[in-house]
Amino acid sequence: MGGQTGAWFELEEMGIVRTRELGSTGMHLTTMGLGTYALGGTGWQWAWGQQDDEDSIAAIRRGLDLGINWVDCAAAYGLGHAEEVVGRALEGRDRVFVATKCGLVWDRGSGDVYGRLTAASVRAECEASLRRLKVDVIDLYQVHWPHDEEHLEEGWSTIADLVKEGKVRHAGVSNFSMAQIERVQWIHPVASVQPPYSMLARGIEADLLPFCTANQIGVLTYSPLQSGLLTGSVTRERVAALPADDWRRDHSPDFREPALSANLALVDGLRPIAERHRKTVAQLAIAWVLRRPEVTSAIVGARKASHIEGTVEAGDWVLDPQDISEIDALLANRARSMSAA
Repeated sequence: MGGQTGAWFELEEMGIVRTRELGSTGMHLTTMGLGTYALGGTGWQWAWGQQDDEDSIAAIRRGLDLGINWVDCAAAYGLGHAEEVVGRALEGRDRVFVATKCGLVWDRGSGDVYGRLTAASVRAECEASLRRLKVDVIDLYQVHWPHDEEHLEEGWSTIADLVKEGKVRHAGVSNFSMAQIERVQWIHPVASVQPPYSMLARGIEADLLPFCTANQIGVLTYSPLQSGLLTGSVTRERVAALPADDWRRDHSPDFREPALSANLALVDGLRPIAERHRKTVAQLAIAWVLRRPEVTSAIVGARKASHIEGTVEAGDWVLDPQDISEIDALLANRARSMSAA
């Protein structure tokens, strides 16, 4: 796991998931990574509702057994709980690339999360993450959100110091704009950026992806299934039944009208494309993200072992031009319906 040294970083392609190099780091990650956001459970500001830890551990271990070689986490997920779960799941495992994030701290009583990137805070967060993950080195340490812009350079300089001290192997950013990346990359190389990217969130295509290619920055995209909307299993009834502590209920416009109807219609249009290849809508959505060569890996969450079993095949599926053309037409139809709403 994180903290191991040696040849595993030259990992050959294995299982049913391809690998791509993370920027210029020499690290080869599988094109799907295990996302652990929902594994933090309930009791915090951006929770996904109740989650069974044993199901979480089983999901992570099943993903690794199927050939995925990296896990993405964050200190804020479940206010430290997701990192503890990852630490338990990885016990006895090696050759696993561990990524986590800093820059968000919390009020334990209220569950509220806020940004802080002071040197003292980043260093304390790193020590806590190392302890919870049960590793000696964090393979990729990322600034979760650049909310504390006043201390952006200070926080990044501290991560650079942690790299020099051997507590962090590579430094990355998440949810950064190009301007914010440029503010810090002169201090220490930015190994990767982690932005949202899916059929419903394409903002990175015009500028950020070309910028990352030009600067040899890896791209680790999150939410390729748009928080579950592109799995093919979401219905109006399921949306109406979301628990009160599921952040999507009140905070995601994609789960409310008029977007909900447009999104469900898109999924209905995707089904025959997926079925033509004997795949699922979820696999199609992930493969669509991976059609871009700039994308190193797509982070896919799984709350149960069966969830990762149902998506992992997407890591080795290359869409053909006809598939992409048909999806483009569906997305154009969705855009027109949203404009008319």
